Amino acid sequence: MRKWYKKAGCLLLACLLLCQNVVIFAAEIHNGTVYPIETNAISGWPQGQDTYAETAVLMEAETGAVLYAKGMNELRYPASITKIMTALLAIENCSIDEQVTFTEECLADQVAGSGNAGMQVGEILSMKQCLLLLMIQSANDVATQIAVHVAGSVSNFAEMMNQRAQELGCVNTHFVNASGMPDENHYTTAYDMALIFREAIKSDVFREIISTITFTIEPTNMNPETRSYGTHHILMIPSAQMFYEECFGGKTGNTNASRHTLVSGAEKNGMTLIAVALRADEGEVCLDHIQMFDYGYNNFEILQVPGGCVVVPKGTDLSTLKVVDTEVDGKTEQTYYYQNDVYVGKGVKEKSEEESPVEITPEIADDNQKISSVQDETQLMPQDEGVLTDIFRTIIYILVGLIILTLVIAVYSSHKKKKRRRRYKKHGKGSKSRRSS
Repeated sequence: MRKWYKKAGCLLLACLLLCQNVVIFAAEIHNGTVYPIETNAISGWPQGQDTYAETAVLMEAETGAVLYAKGMNELRYPASITKIMTALLAIENCSIDEQVTFTEECLADQVAGSGNAGMQVGEILSMKQCLLLLMIQSANDVATQIAVHVAGSVSNFAEMMNQRAQELGCVNTHFVNASGMPDENHYTTAYDMALIFREAIKSDVFREIISTITFTIEPTNMNPETRSYGTHHILMIPSAQMFYEECFGGKTGNTNASRHTLVSGAEKNGMTLIAVALRADEGEVCLDHIQMFDYGYNNFEILQVPGGCVVVPKGTDLSTLKVVDTEVDGKTEQTYYYQNDVYVGKGVKEKSEEESPVEITPEIADDNQKISSVQDETQLMPQDEGVLTDIFRTIIYILVGLIILTLVIAVYSSHKKKKRRRRYKKHGKGSKSRRSS
């Protein structure tokens, strides 16, 4: 009997370990992997130089078009660029004038060697001061307090972060804290971070915060000193060798696992570009951003189309673009593609006065809206279903493990019944033999 218990237990343990390993693999970070420049494979597309960073992306903000991509959907640890999402949610859910009282939760992230502002329990700051400390000083203790202030707890705030990321089209991002402190389940991609930053820079408050070079915090109810801080973003510092005049702000990040990460925005020639570089040295990610910005402004232009705009390689004849019409809310949206499958922008088709209106039944309208929704999702967002596939694989392994366990139990039960029968027969024969004697 013990033999069967041991076999069943070992098999169950093996199944559980297998499932655990698969779950971990679903969010595995392949640090050190070298990726090709995907956009260089597009026929007729300007050729971009390689980056020091393992993964990178350059996006045009108004259209969301990707101009440069290198492993842009590969998972990496974000470190403090996480705080872009933290700031976005704080701005969306709070007034910048409201008061934030620091609680004991903020002390958890005042770790030696990590960025913090040394806030005290009971100290009060305005939300704007918190946002400055968050984005310019990269204060982890302030990030945690913002999370608690907005959502009641860090875990609740992380749920809000993940929900907002999904709304923005992020499919390879998962947050577990507001600061970017190391955690194997806290990851993102270059493309997803570009989407988050693209949404954040729509806010004038966010723009004002990230464009700040230096600021001071006046004496508070708990601290009599005036504290001064300056940006960590080298491209923003006029005296720095790598100062980039067109850069209007961004966010830096750094941990041992993530190395240096950087998200930046730049404006020039009526075009706003977003650069993201993940996992390189500090100076290298800055050089990557300068290189990508120069690549974008030297090789692309933004052009107006009916009801919208497109961003295309300079000299592109708009008549050569592929246009896909989609009916949405009674209007015809037009999605533009370079070389048939490279998304470059959107517009709205102008209705001719001669065109007679076409009546659409509610059923047909619903179907058209569903089709449009699916097309928009695939056109605006390069899909990387690797993580989702691994999750489905995890579920399958779990089911297989349960089936195997069920079979083991069934075999054991059958064996136990047979053993009981043999004992019964043996016991029965022995009793008969004694009675006959």
